[in-house]
Amino acid sequence: MTGQDLPLPDYDELPAASIEHRVRPLSREDVNRLLEHERGHAGRPQVTEVLAARLRELDRGAEPTPGDAEGARPDRPGPASGGSPVSPDSAREPSKPFRHGEREM
Repeated sequence: MTGQDLPLPDYDELPAASIEHRVRPLSREDVNRLLEHERGHAGRPQVTEVLAARLRELDRGAEPTPGDAEGARPDRPGPASGGSPVSPDSAREPSKPFRHGEREM
């Protein structure tokens, strides 16, 4: 089974922390396919445990929940919002460092 045949796009590139919420909408069959793939490829222990735990939940009657298979959290940080209000004009004037025991007056 290649990464192309898996129920989550780009599964092999996903960070382990994003797997848990991405498997919620998947069927038992799909989670099992991911677990088999993980065991045969990267074998990341925390991912293997998350997938096995989800299979146990499904076995106990849990239903796939509507969710965001693309992920509720971004895998990569987005661009920074806004600019910094700091500029050379608003910077404090340089001063000589205090010696031990001295305080600013």
